Parts: sequence; C-alpha cells; structure tokens
Amino acid sequence: MNLLARAPKTPAEAGRDAAYPVGGLAPFDRLVISVGAVAFAVLIAVATRYGFHRDELYFLECARHLQASYVDQPVLTPLLAWASLKLFGVSVLGLRMWPALAAWATVIIAGLTAREFGGRRRAQLLAAVATATMPVVLGAGHLFGPTAFDVLAWAGLALVVVRIGRTGETRWWLLGGLVLGLGLANKHSVGFFAVALLIGALLNGGRRLVLNRWFLAGAAIAAAFTIPDIWWQAQHQWSTIAMTRALAQENGGLVNVANWIVGQLLMTALATVVVWIAGLRFLWRSGRPLWRALAWAYAILFVFFALTTGGKIYYLGGAYIYLLAAGAVAIEGWLAARKARLRTLLLATALTAALALPVVLPVLPARDLGGTEKINAVLAESVGWPQLVGSVRTVWFSLPAGQRANAVIFASNYGEASAINMLSQGTGLPPAVSGHNTYWWWGPGNPRATTVVAVMPGPMDGGGDAAYLSKFFTSVRVVATLSNPYGLHNQEWHGHVYLCTGPRHPWGQMWPQLRQYG
Repeated sequence: MNLLARAPKTPAEAGRDAAYPVGGLAPFDRLVISVGAVAFAVLIAVATRYGFHRDELYFLECARHLQASYVDQPVLTPLLAWASLKLFGVSVLGLRMWPALAAWATVIIAGLTAREFGGRRRAQLLAAVATATMPVVLGAGHLFGPTAFDVLAWAGLALVVVRIGRTGETRWWLLGGLVLGLGLANKHSVGFFAVALLIGALLNGGRRLVLNRWFLAGAAIAAAFTIPDIWWQAQHQWSTIAMTRALAQENGGLVNVANWIVGQLLMTALATVVVWIAGLRFLWRSGRPLWRALAWAYAILFVFFALTTGGKIYYLGGAYIYLLAAGAVAIEGWLAARKARLRTLLLATALTAALALPVVLPVLPARDLGGTEKINAVLAESVGWPQLVGSVRTVWFSLPAGQRANAVIFASNYGEASAINMLSQGTGLPPAVSGHNTYWWWGPGNPRATTVVAVMPGPMDGGGDAAYLSKFFTSVRVVATLSNPYGLHNQEWHGHVYLCTGPRHPWGQMWPQLRQYG
C-alpha cells in the first residue's frame, strides 16, 4: 500500500469546511466522452450475439401490460421497453441500446465527479477508463433491465452530493431530488443509498447542508415519483415487500457474506481495486461532511446488503463510480510524478478487464460458454428460447382442436411465459400464463380450462415438477424435453413440457395456490 501512503494531499483534502469551495475547477477533459463512446460501441457490437435474456423478454411483456408498477420493479424499465417496442419492434439491438447509452452516461458522470473532487485531466481520464472497464457496468450495459439505470442513478446522485459538498450551494438538492426520483421510478435500491447518505451527513456535522428548504424540496420531488408505485402496491397487497422477503431468504444470511465480500473485489477491474480503496481514504480524510457521508454510505450499505442480499453482489455496484473518481483524484499527484505510471495503470486496467469479458459479455461462441456459466449464469440464459417456444408449439398443435379450446399454457416462471408470448406472435399460440411475480396478477387465462400444457424448468431449478403438478391434476405426463443447440446447462436445460388433465378443482379456483414471488 505504499502507493496510498505517498498520495499527496489534494486541494479537496486541504479544505475542511463544507461551506467554502475548493478553488476553480480544471476544464472538463473531452476524452472522457470518447472513453464512454468506446464502451458504448463495444456494447452495441456484441448486442445481437446470442438472443434475448429471460428478464428482457419479461420487461417486453410488462411493456405490453403497462401499469403504474409491478411486483418486481417500478414502471421506468417497462416504460423504456414500451418505447423500444414502438420504435424498433421486438428487436434485441433496439432494446439493448438503452442500457448501452446508460453505460456511456455513467462513464461521463465518473469523469465529471473526478473533476468535482478537484481532479485534472489525468484523474478524469482514469476515472472514466476505470468505470468503462467495470464488469458491473459492462454486464449491466449489455442487458436491458433496471441495473444499468440504477448504477447511473447512484452515480448521478453522488455527483450532486459531491458538488454540494464542494460548494455548499444547497439549491443543487433540486437536481438531486429529480435524479433520485427517476432512480426510484426504476429501482428501489437507490432509496437505500439516499437514506445512507443522509445518515452519513448527520453523523459528520452536515446538518446545515441537509436540513434546509432546498433539501426538503428535493425530497418532495423524489417522493412525487414514488406515488404511482405506492398506489399500485397498496392495491396489490404490497407485493413487492413479499417478493423482497422471498429474495432475502434466498440470497441473504451469513452463508452469503463471504460471497458478498469476494464479489465486491470483482465489481471493478482488479487493477483498479487500489484506486477505489484510495478513494475511500480520500473521502474520509476530506473533512467535508457530504464527502465523508459518501464513505459512510458505502460502509453502511456494504454491511446491510451483505446480510440481506449477499447473493446479489452487484447491488452496491453504483457506489464504485464515485469511489473510483475519488481515488483517481487521490493518486493524481503520484501519477503525475512519472508519466509512465498512468500508462502502466491504464494498461493493467485494460488487461484485467479483458479477463472478465468472457464472463460478462457474449464474446465467446455460445457453445464455448460451459466454463463461464458457473461463474455468471446470465449469458447462458440468453440461449434456447426459440427452441423452447418450438417445443411448446409442437405440443399445443398436437392436441385436438376441441381439447385446445379448453386448454391453457402455464409456465413456471416469467422467463418461460414471456418467451412464449413474445416469440410466438403470429403463430397461433395463445398467451401463456404464470404464477410468477406480476404474471400471477394478470390471471389464469381461461378459468374453466380442463387441460394445462405446463412448461417447467430443468434440474438446476430443483426438479420435482411432476409431483408438484400432481397436486393439482390427476393425470400428469411428459410430452417434451427442453434443450438448446449448444448443450448449455441453463435453467431450462432438460426441463419438461407436461400435459396435465383432470384438474382436482376448477383451474380458476386453484390459481391462488400457484402464486410465487422471487
């Protein structure tokens, strides 16, 4: 850690009073925009390899059922999916353009944050490159979903906090409220970040900066964005809370703490771990209440997420944007002492990021994913959907027309149901139903159905599906086995399509028993 010991004090560390700004800022380095553009270009270049991910298909289906909120997320992500459908139709490239743009914007915010901390050209460039090579930024920027926009919201809110901490100008809370509100309309986790920041500010003497009319106005703006979500939740038994409890049981607890700790070292390229650690030190030694609040927020949420959602290691990903920016400023003097140091660090960052690429981006042929799917199963869940839909279509049309008239297609999870609904349009298949998350609220289809074609996942998901279905039907038999052309053992691999007849009770009456959150 000699690098940290030799890091000189920056103008930010010299200032101790949050009300007095650091001297004039350095010009914004436009190379930061170019770094973001490169990340965007890489993401677009690989966007159409493989196919839709299960979550992407679900968000498209949510867009076709546009409503105030959902069991598993607020409305912003489905709203963007709706815009994508209107602009591009059912297009992988059109859908993935949005998270790629979010990644580009996140890189720019990283450079701006380094500048706000007092960083000059080297610090801004390093912050941008370190952010652009983060596995969590690249992985989230590849797939359409809330995570890419959540990371952007964390980064944007942190930038506002850094500016207020530097200038003491509390009017910026209005912008902070807008950023937080948009973030809350996308995912609730940024709300935990905001609360942790408030606690950190109060613990570090920042009362004057947060207990004022501008802060309250910003909080009101953010709260306004949550009204549709709260209204929907109140009408639907606060289902998100029930789902959160289910996820905590699955991913939380002491058993996942070690996984969480190791996972945080993988949020950035390995070469830049020392940079964000330097950033934590920089924030703590700054003496500025809001800057120290950022360090407090990281520590509070590190412990909170470790205990409650340790299996979801990316939940803290947005915090590393401002930590990398702070760290880049902290070591800028050390980098400037020898010109080769920045080049060496950037090269090491590129090399260690390249090691992570096959795990987070579809750079390998799909058939060669076997070694990576155990580390990150996300990419493996982007193949096999057309084959699943084909199997269901074959089973459905093998039934006599009279039987089909009183039949429904039931899928065990939203990915299977959404694949059937999005990829079989125009083929004559009826909409699939599911008891998973928001799908359950969309209903059972024909409540008087006497035949159910059930799509169930493979052994990775636990198995025992025939016994489960037998609780509801007197006759359950396998009529198709699921696979994919690449032999990838994803969630659907060696799952089955079952033909279920002889319902023990009317299908509509059994529907409440089929609800599952997670």
